Amino acid sequence: MHDDPIQLDPIHQDTSRCVRAVQSKDARFDGWFFTAVLTTGIYCRPSCPVVPPKPEHMRFFPSAAAAQQAGFRACKRCRPDASPGSPEWDVRADVVARAMRLIADGVMDDGGVPALASRLGYSVRQVERQLLAELGAGPLALARAQRAQTARLLIETTTLAMGDVAFAAGFASIRTFNDTVREVFALSPSQLRDRASRGHPAAAAGALSLRLPFRAPLQPDNLFGHLAATAVPGVEEWRDGAYRRTLRLPHGHGIVTLRPQPDHVACQLRLTDLRDLASAISRCRRMLDLDADPVAIADQLGADEWLAPLVRKAPGRRVPRTADPAEFALRAVLGQQISTAAARTHAGRLATAYGEPVVDPDGGLTRLFPAPAVLATADDLAMPRSRRASFAALAATLAAGQIDLSVGSDWHEARARLAAVPGLGPWTIETIAMRALGDPDAFPATDLGVRAAARAAGLPATPAALTSRATAWRPWRSYAVQYLWATGDHDINRLPS
Repeated sequence: MHDDPIQLDPIHQDTSRCVRAVQSKDARFDGWFFTAVLTTGIYCRPSCPVVPPKPEHMRFFPSAAAAQQAGFRACKRCRPDASPGSPEWDVRADVVARAMRLIADGVMDDGGVPALASRLGYSVRQVERQLLAELGAGPLALARAQRAQTARLLIETTTLAMGDVAFAAGFASIRTFNDTVREVFALSPSQLRDRASRGHPAAAAGALSLRLPFRAPLQPDNLFGHLAATAVPGVEEWRDGAYRRTLRLPHGHGIVTLRPQPDHVACQLRLTDLRDLASAISRCRRMLDLDADPVAIADQLGADEWLAPLVRKAPGRRVPRTADPAEFALRAVLGQQISTAAARTHAGRLATAYGEPVVDPDGGLTRLFPAPAVLATADDLAMPRSRRASFAALAATLAAGQIDLSVGSDWHEARARLAAVPGLGPWTIETIAMRALGDPDAFPATDLGVRAAARAAGLPATPAALTSRATAWRPWRSYAVQYLWATGDHDINRLPS
């Protein structure tokens, strides 16, 4: 039996478990907690390659921000600020998890804590109290830790002037930027750049190259295969072994290139406004489901006699999600009762007719997917009347802000509001919940591919009976869907040649 971090909450309070993880350099726990070393004043990820300190010299924190707030600086070897995010924030639907997803998406950069509290529907005091109680740091400290990480990325991977780096990372002043970088990394901004540039020339401004870490294993076939097979022409493409797409971001737009590697995902970003860097990274990580805990998922699904051989054959399947929840919801309606190829064609026509043009110096991307407000008034949609009415109603509802599909949304409320839109049935709602909301336990029991796989395996094929059978797969039914889909011969299950 191995340690399964999802079963303990909060793990940083289980000292013996944390000590074992640090002594074995267990990378599965990276992002779950952080280890501070009292004798050196630094904090590390559990898998840090240095010789582990004596247990009595260790102190454990639930977040990098909490360790920084306690006066510890980031280790230069393991770079704990760049570890995968805690899987809890993608699995949980409570206020703390929703807050963490919103902070990662940059909601505090413009409106501060009041904006965060408003999005959550709580008072500033309530949000601060809950975050401090669970994470050992309030929203300001958590946002500050993220700004420090964004600043390090810009310092190390671009030739931007330090004043521009400070602005892009969200700091209010150069002095705050300098003080924070020195405090967190024990190096000045210029020293960080000098250290990183030895033998590694920086990219030109506007073209950022970075590595997106994940918890191994990761199965790229269905993840990138699904994104490539459903790619909307002009908005997405598969080119030279990489998935590429345009991004609609808070301060402008961007183009991302994502290429799977054995131990990371190589990411290249072109942004019209560098203030969007943290948001872009957050959205790419969510789209690729990089913060998932594949070991916990395999434990649960692998206990099922039918799923067990599928999990052993291809461990680490992720849920292909989206960088734009509203876009995906509209595309889900477009895809009702038609083939993947037909859905792509319809979406491509909409993008050509209504999408905002972009310039892609590296490939064939030409458009942002149209915003809901634009599509709500489109009158030339080539689809059956009932589906056209559903599409227009959803677009109008999203444009009016009546349905929140963002990373900070309440999953149950979002489902209820989607169900109130005419023509959105269980398949559409659960598909949106799985891929747009990011609910790991969404289960589209009426999906034809899911039912076909169940029938072929001798599992119940009716939606009600299959839903009952799938109770054993909770809370990971979205991942069970990936294994069910993978039994079919479809382009979504393989990387393009």
